[in-house]
Amino acid sequence: MSSPSREALVTVDTHRPVGRIDDDVYGHFLESAFFGNIEGGVFDEGSPLSVTDPGLLNGVRADVLELCRELGPGPIRWPGGNFTSAYHWEDGIGPRDGRPSRLEPAWGGLETNRFGTDEFLAWCEAVGAEPYLVHSARDVDEAVRWIEYTNSARDTTLTSRRAANGRAEPWKVRYWGVGNEVYGPWQMGYRSADEYAAAAREHAQFMRLADPGIRLIGVGIPWKQEEWTRPLLARAGGMLDQLSLHLYGASTHLWTGDDYDATVAQSLYFEREIHTYSRLVTEIAAETGLDRPPALALDEWTMRHLEPESWPQPLAGDDGGVAPRETTAVDEPGRVRVNRWSPRSIADVVFCAGVFHAVHRTAGLPAPVTMANPVNLVNANGLVVARPGGALRSAIYHVWHLYRHHTGRTVLPCEVDGPARTTSVRLGDNRGPDGHLLTAPMTVPYLDVSATRADDGSVRIAVVNRHRDDSVRLRLVLDGAAGPGAAHVRTISADLNVVNTLGEPDAVGVRDLGRVEASGGTWEIAPRSVTVLAL
Repeated sequence: MSSPSREALVTVDTHRPVGRIDDDVYGHFLESAFFGNIEGGVFDEGSPLSVTDPGLLNGVRADVLELCRELGPGPIRWPGGNFTSAYHWEDGIGPRDGRPSRLEPAWGGLETNRFGTDEFLAWCEAVGAEPYLVHSARDVDEAVRWIEYTNSARDTTLTSRRAANGRAEPWKVRYWGVGNEVYGPWQMGYRSADEYAAAAREHAQFMRLADPGIRLIGVGIPWKQEEWTRPLLARAGGMLDQLSLHLYGASTHLWTGDDYDATVAQSLYFEREIHTYSRLVTEIAAETGLDRPPALALDEWTMRHLEPESWPQPLAGDDGGVAPRETTAVDEPGRVRVNRWSPRSIADVVFCAGVFHAVHRTAGLPAPVTMANPVNLVNANGLVVARPGGALRSAIYHVWHLYRHHTGRTVLPCEVDGPARTTSVRLGDNRGPDGHLLTAPMTVPYLDVSATRADDGSVRIAVVNRHRDDSVRLRLVLDGAAGPGAAHVRTISADLNVVNTLGEPDAVGVRDLGRVEASGGTWEIAPRSVTVLAL
């Protein structure tokens, strides 16, 4: 049973704002040829649920589009991801039946190219999102031509092709990625630090000549960071607006049965890594003579659900999760893989909110996180789950909706004095030589709080309660005085194994409790929950 005996004192100062949260931290990610992100997700030709009207939206799933529009999404990164390294954008324009179908080396599938640049940009426009296109950084001329095709208003052969393909006016794509994870041999055209620094400089120089108004995201790295980042900033730092950082968590619940505590604690690992890289980028920028450091783009992040490779391959289940299969109990799984169809639960909800708080706490730093894009928006453990029979909001969908629409953008100083535990925290999906997931000792507070001011002047207190069983009473001190006696409360909470399905699409969601009176000057925050109090 939940016990309300624990209490945390939360102190907020509304007079000394820390900085601003960029709306782009509530961005998203789609990867072509990746476990139903596009084909079977965003785009599903022949489905009775898809748009049949002629035009660039023909074939897109209408139900998926509406759920994404409801989010109010920020920038959406496409076409990858690993898919980017071998992608040629000109394969995906023009009449669909004339486009080439190619082997896709990143994920071992087939790329039909029936959903390309114009379809993606039209879809972003329809859902109210800003597109973020990522180029392979293997061919400067190809990158420049892509910008000319999407953004130029001049009369050229490429802009004429754009008009013939259904768009006379420029798309005005603002965000462009200069490569994806080019430090890794899993990328076509991977390079050393010096090689990428030279390529990034050349790409940035000529991409900006094609459109001086674009913003460029260079490739940052989660390991050997100084070795990679120093030559990059020395040669190309003045031309890059942001550096990417990719971080992944790891959950073992699919074979252990319960990994809640280890899952939710990993937002502390994310926070440590984000702040470490932010400090390093700031230091190197100063040492290399840059006027300002690039900001950070956490443009790939999620919690991976791992499982033994010895199990049958997971397949998409009709109701939104994994299709039925026979699995055997294991103590030591040996080699593991990511289950791309495993549904999201309250553990993922609490973890994701904790990552948002970590991002909020970078506001005011010289190199803050100004964009974040989880893997993925649609299917493949994403926010929106699409199946032939319909689409639904996964559990984590509600975290993005809650924070996007009900928290503020001005970060306020906030201190929490409350119960915590000291434990070994998993360092994401990082493994030692023996294959075991790495850990490090950390103190994990049960309550994680982010205080913000909304544009209407109201104060919003976002609270994560990581405790699996106990509620915690939150006592608020605002500018040295006891907080107000009531707040408008919205909350997400659920039992550990509850997930949303097509049969029960609202099993996990936001409960709007309306105006809630403080009891004895405190609010009770339920276990395994994410709550926003609007004061």
